[in-house]
Amino acid sequence: MSQAAKSTWWNRLCEGSYRASTRRLVRDIEAESPGVYSEMLKDLDTPLEPAFEREMVRHLDRGGFRAFAPAETLMPVMLQRFGLEPGSVAGHASYPSLRGNCNACPVAGHCWGALRRNAGVDECRAFCPNAAAFERLAETA
Repeated sequence: MSQAAKSTWWNRLCEGSYRASTRRLVRDIEAESPGVYSEMLKDLDTPLEPAFEREMVRHLDRGGFRAFAPAETLMPVMLQRFGLEPGSVAGHASYPSLRGNCNACPVAGHCWGALRRNAGVDECRAFCPNAAAFERLAETA
Protein backbone atom coordinates (compact mmCIF):
# COMPACT_ATOMS: atom_id res chain seq x y z
CA MET A 1 0.00 0.00 0.00
CA SER A 2 1.39 3.36 -0.97
CA GLN A 3 2.03 6.07 1.58
CA ALA A 4 -0.60 8.29 -0.11
CA ALA A 5 -3.27 5.57 0.12
CA LYS A 6 -2.39 4.84 3.74
CA SER A 7 -2.55 8.55 4.56
CA THR A 8 -5.97 8.86 2.92
CA TRP A 9 -7.67 6.07 4.87
CA TRP A 10 -5.92 7.14 8.06
CA ASN A 11 -7.10 10.74 7.64
CA ARG A 12 -10.66 9.56 6.98
CA LEU A 13 -10.54 7.35 10.07
CA CYS A 14 -9.21 10.17 12.24
CA GLU A 15 -11.72 12.69 10.89
CA GLY A 16 -14.61 10.25 11.35
CA SER A 17 -13.54 9.46 14.90
CA TYR A 18 -13.28 13.14 15.73
CA ARG A 19 -16.72 13.92 14.28
CA ALA A 20 -18.23 10.98 16.18
CA SER A 21 -16.68 12.10 19.46
CA THR A 22 -17.36 15.84 19.19
CA ARG A 23 -20.74 15.68 20.93
CA ARG A 24 -19.22 13.85 23.87
CA LEU A 25 -16.26 16.23 23.93
CA VAL A 26 -18.56 19.25 24.26
CA ARG A 27 -20.59 17.56 27.03
CA ASP A 28 -17.41 16.50 28.85
CA ILE A 29 -15.95 20.01 28.78
CA GLU A 30 -19.24 21.38 30.09
CA ALA A 31 -19.41 18.80 32.89
CA GLU A 32 -15.77 18.63 33.88
CA SER A 33 -14.68 22.23 33.28
CA PRO A 34 -17.78 24.44 33.49
CA GLY A 35 -15.65 27.56 34.00
CA VAL A 36 -13.71 26.91 30.81
CA TYR A 37 -16.91 26.09 28.96
CA SER A 38 -18.50 29.31 30.18
CA GLU A 39 -15.50 31.32 29.00
CA MET A 40 -15.70 29.63 25.60
CA LEU A 41 -19.36 30.65 25.30
CA LYS A 42 -18.63 34.24 26.30
CA ASP A 43 -15.81 34.56 23.77
CA LEU A 44 -17.40 35.37 20.42
CA ASP A 45 -14.07 36.15 18.74
CA THR A 46 -11.62 33.28 19.23
CA PRO A 47 -11.80 30.87 16.28
CA LEU A 48 -12.86 27.31 17.03
CA GLU A 49 -12.53 24.22 14.90
CA PRO A 50 -15.70 24.26 12.71
CA ALA A 51 -17.09 20.83 13.72
CA PHE A 52 -16.55 21.65 17.39
CA GLU A 53 -18.27 25.04 16.98
CA ARG A 54 -21.23 23.42 15.20
CA GLU A 55 -21.60 20.97 18.08
CA MET A 56 -21.50 23.83 20.59
CA VAL A 57 -24.36 25.46 18.62
CA ARG A 58 -26.36 22.19 18.66
CA HIS A 59 -25.67 21.70 22.35
CA LEU A 60 -26.94 25.18 23.22
CA ASP A 61 -30.01 24.77 21.02
CA ARG A 62 -30.80 21.52 22.85
CA GLY A 63 -30.80 23.41 26.15
CA GLY A 64 -27.20 22.63 27.08
CA PHE A 65 -25.31 24.54 29.75
CA ARG A 66 -27.93 25.85 32.11
CA ALA A 67 -25.51 28.44 33.51
CA PHE A 68 -25.30 30.27 30.17
CA ALA A 69 -27.34 33.48 30.14
CA PRO A 70 -27.72 34.59 26.51
CA ALA A 71 -28.81 38.06 27.61
CA GLU A 72 -25.39 38.58 29.20
CA THR A 73 -23.29 37.54 26.21
CA LEU A 74 -25.47 37.67 23.11
CA MET A 75 -27.97 40.47 23.69
CA PRO A 76 -25.39 43.31 23.89
CA VAL A 77 -23.89 42.21 20.56
CA MET A 78 -27.34 41.77 19.02
CA LEU A 79 -28.36 45.26 20.16
CA GLN A 80 -25.31 46.64 18.37
CA ARG A 81 -26.34 44.78 15.20
CA PHE A 82 -29.59 46.74 15.34
CA GLY A 83 -27.73 50.03 15.85
CA LEU A 84 -28.36 50.33 19.58
CA GLU A 85 -25.94 50.89 22.42
CA PRO A 86 -26.54 48.32 25.15
CA GLY A 87 -26.19 50.91 27.91
CA SER A 88 -28.85 53.15 26.41
CA VAL A 89 -31.42 50.34 26.32
CA ALA A 90 -30.83 49.07 29.86
CA GLY A 91 -33.07 51.74 31.38
CA HIS A 92 -35.96 51.21 28.98
CA ALA A 93 -39.20 49.82 30.46
CA SER A 94 -39.14 46.81 28.11
CA TYR A 95 -35.57 45.83 29.01
CA PRO A 96 -36.48 43.12 31.58
CA SER A 97 -38.87 41.54 29.06
CA LEU A 98 -36.22 41.66 26.32
CA ARG A 99 -33.72 39.95 28.64
CA GLY A 100 -36.27 37.30 29.54
CA ASN A 101 -37.00 36.60 25.87
CA CYS A 102 -33.29 36.34 25.16
CA ASN A 103 -32.59 34.00 28.08
CA ALA A 104 -35.51 31.74 27.05
CA CYS A 105 -34.60 31.81 23.36
CA PRO A 106 -34.99 28.40 21.69
CA VAL A 107 -32.27 29.25 19.15
CA ALA A 108 -29.62 30.67 21.47
CA GLY A 109 -27.06 28.32 19.96
CA HIS A 110 -27.91 29.45 16.46
CA CYS A 111 -27.61 33.06 17.65
CA TRP A 112 -24.26 32.33 19.30
CA GLY A 113 -22.93 30.84 16.07
CA ALA A 114 -24.32 33.67 13.94
CA LEU A 115 -22.79 36.35 16.15
CA ARG A 116 -19.46 34.48 16.16
CA ARG A 117 -19.37 34.73 12.37
CA ASN A 118 -20.48 38.38 12.41
CA ALA A 119 -23.91 37.82 10.88
CA GLY A 120 -25.54 41.01 9.66
CA VAL A 121 -28.78 42.53 10.88
CA ASP A 122 -30.82 40.94 8.07
CA GLU A 123 -29.79 37.45 9.08
CA CYS A 124 -30.29 38.23 12.78
CA ARG A 125 -33.75 39.65 12.11
CA ALA A 126 -34.79 36.28 10.69
CA PHE A 127 -34.27 34.35 13.94
CA CYS A 128 -34.12 36.78 16.88
CA PRO A 129 -37.34 36.84 18.94
CA ASN A 130 -36.49 40.41 20.03
CA ALA A 131 -35.83 41.73 16.51
CA ALA A 132 -39.09 43.70 16.17
CA ALA A 133 -38.62 45.28 19.60
CA PHE A 134 -35.00 46.16 18.81
CA GLU A 135 -36.11 47.81 15.58
CA ARG A 136 -38.76 49.84 17.42
CA LEU A 137 -36.18 50.93 19.97
CA ALA A 138 -33.77 51.88 17.18
CA GLU A 139 -36.46 54.04 15.55
CA THR A 140 -37.01 56.00 18.76
CA ALA A 141 -33.33 56.31 19.68
